[in-house]
Amino acid sequence: MRRFRLVKGFPVEVGRRSALRNNQVMLKRIALSLAFVLLLVLTLEALAFGQNRRVPDSQTRSPHGPLAIPCENCHTQTSWKPIRAVPEFNHDKTSYPLRGMHAKVDCVECHTKPVFRNVGAQCSDCHADIHRRQFGANCEQCHSVVGWNVSLQAVRAHENRFPLIGAHAAVECEACHTTGASGQFAGLSTQCYSCHVRDFQSAASPNHVAANFSTTCEACHSVNSWLQTNFNHNATGFPLTGSHVTVPCASCHVNNNYNLTAANTACSACHMQDFQSTTNPNHVQGGFSTNCQTCHTTSSWTNATFNHNSTGFPLTGAHVPVPCTSCHTNNNFNLTTTACISCHQTDYQGTTNPSHAAAGFPTDCTVCHSTASWTTATFNHATTGWALTGTHVTVACSSCHINNNYGLSSTACVTCHQTDYNNALSPVNHVQLGFPTTCDLCHDTVAWPDGTFNHNNTPFPLTGAHVTVACASCHVNNNYTSLPTDCYSCHKTDYQGTTNPNHTAAGFPTTCQTCHTTTAWTGATFNHTWFPTNHGNAQGVCATCHTNSSDYTVFQCTGCHTAASTNSDHNGVRGYVYNSTNCYDCHPSGNN
Repeated sequence: MRRFRLVKGFPVEVGRRSALRNNQVMLKRIALSLAFVLLLVLTLEALAFGQNRRVPDSQTRSPHGPLAIPCENCHTQTSWKPIRAVPEFNHDKTSYPLRGMHAKVDCVECHTKPVFRNVGAQCSDCHADIHRRQFGANCEQCHSVVGWNVSLQAVRAHENRFPLIGAHAAVECEACHTTGASGQFAGLSTQCYSCHVRDFQSAASPNHVAANFSTTCEACHSVNSWLQTNFNHNATGFPLTGSHVTVPCASCHVNNNYNLTAANTACSACHMQDFQSTTNPNHVQGGFSTNCQTCHTTSSWTNATFNHNSTGFPLTGAHVPVPCTSCHTNNNFNLTTTACISCHQTDYQGTTNPSHAAAGFPTDCTVCHSTASWTTATFNHATTGWALTGTHVTVACSSCHINNNYGLSSTACVTCHQTDYNNALSPVNHVQLGFPTTCDLCHDTVAWPDGTFNHNNTPFPLTGAHVTVACASCHVNNNYTSLPTDCYSCHKTDYQGTTNPNHTAAGFPTTCQTCHTTTAWTGATFNHTWFPTNHGNAQGVCATCHTNSSDYTVFQCTGCHTAASTNSDHNGVRGYVYNSTNCYDCHPSGNN
């Protein structure tokens, strides 16, 4: 078993010399490693201590003054000079941001001294004034940071009595200020003509001088472009609209005549040749007015439109697309009549369904026809005094107006329905029974076969179960003339066949309505007058008292009220006799 002991804090094997020698070598190596680590730690602490004792930045003396940025933002480790090509400094955070050409200037061009704040912010601090203070010390009113030698396009304003705008801003100063070389810029006229007199005199389209144009150039020209003129024709009393806007001036102002009067604003002054040469329609032959704007507009001369409403005959429906010559034949535009027949005479005479001429129809076409469509005519039959309703609406005219006869004078149904009347057999033969020919008593215009008769118009109104009974059930053998109205005439068989009670044997009257109603024959009720039908728990059974079913005048009280139970109750009653008749005489209501 191997044993170890601690030597200077390390385990060493005991018992073998070779092992001890190896352990000693290992201990020396470990001691050297610890000594090296300790030396390294002490060196790092010394460096850290030296850095912590660095002098604060606030106590340094920078050649640039109080500039709170790291040196390496501008300088490099290679050499203190020159500085970096692109310094890491944001000039926008200073009171003078760099714009335009200033952004490309080297720092030392403006910052000639190490303390960068010791530099001017005015243009004159860097730029010499070649104008000798004639325009003041405010250089930026003409110049900008885009570039010092810029054109006048970059000038914000001329800032005197003649602001530079439009094309004027691009003109070099010397073009107007011809004495600018000597430093004289004041005293020029602000009138366009003062510079553009040569342009005015040389203008040939139109010739300004010959036309005696005004020298107020701005009336037509603008500062944007001298060649692109714009004349406000509205100021002349004749505004240009539509196609007139694009017409060359010389088309109207012939021979350079720009002194036209109010008489020259009439359309015919320029369009007389168009007026005279027009053939569709011929304006001259038709005696048309020369007031062209009645039909024509400035949008298009050829697409003329005429407001027919102004003639007293408005065009509607199919009249709108009809060519003018269809009505105005032979170029006659002086028509005096607006009647339809004046144009539709041929249509009137040629119509066969129905034949207007043969039937003597009026020539007032508007009664049936409209401008929407000539062929789809409609006639208001209500105007004749006989309105069409129900199936009459869809019946062809010729069905009633036979042989083109539209002069009918009768509106009676039988005039057209005589054949229907003669052939009517169901439910009754109209002719055989002599039914009246006033068909509307039973029939209506909705449907002829579905005739209905109002029995209330007879002396015998139908009520209850009578309403649904077939006519032939009462009108036996087609008898609709001499039928009695009493119940027994139809219900005799019911009367004779009744056994509960037997009406015939009992001699009941034949006035059935005394007990029966039209609601139900079997649910009969009889008014027993004074004596209750439930007397003695009879429960309405007649045979309880009427023991003779063949004679209801006979009744019996003694069958229930025996002498033994009755006599003792009548002791001392004067005139008491034990029989049914005497019982009823004293007790007519069945009470004690």
